[in-house]
Amino acid sequence: MAINKVFKALADPTRREILELLKEKDLTAGEIAEHFDISKPSISRHLNILKEAELVWDERKANYIVYSLNTTVFQGVLKWLIDFRNEKEM
Repeated sequence: MAINKVFKALADPTRREILELLKEKDLTAGEIAEHFDISKPSISRHLNILKEAELVWDERKANYIVYSLNTTVFQGVLKWLIDFRNEKEM
């Protein structure tokens, strides 16, 4: 996990909203785009940044790419934050 990429990905409100959507269920890029008033190429760019940070996975199913949340990265970030906090308290 590249923590800098994770924080960069989480810094953007659109990407955080995409993660919220994927928390509910796996979605295609088109289904994700329906929730935003921005272009599909912009959604694709946001999804690529989330993929680079390993916050989402994509899987081809027939003619679609389905995106899902990768919760293990969030567990890693939480562990890093807890460890960071514990080190500061020492």
